[in-house]
Amino acid sequence: MPRIFGSALSRRERQIMDILYQRERASAAEVQEALPDPPTYSAVRGLLRVLENKGHIRHEDDGVRYVYLPVAERADAGHSAITQVVRTFFGGSVEEAVATLVTQPESRLTDEELDRLSALIEQARREGR
Repeated sequence: MPRIFGSALSRRERQIMDILYQRERASAAEVQEALPDPPTYSAVRGLLRVLENKGHIRHEDDGVRYVYLPVAERADAGHSAITQVVRTFFGGSVEEAVATLVTQPESRLTDEELDRLSALIEQARREGR
């Protein structure tokens, strides 16, 4: 699978990506309007340009304005991001990453979620992964 995200996102860049994933497409003005404590319109346009240069979004002409869209599906982007986190912070160990996630007090997994995770582990075992 190709790597979707080549570099880390700033807080504002993540907020913009969230907006674009929720709306599927938005102009710079619409992004600015949806941002908490929004920066100037010029700053938003600059951030959109940075995200486009990083390969996260693309634009289409819509009359006299640009409309921005995410390049990758949210699930694909999430897969790429988690793969990078596992490599960077857990030395590539999926076991360590999962152990960290499930032992965090804020995780609070339900019995149903634990059952689904157990089923996924059993499936991976059967498939030899």
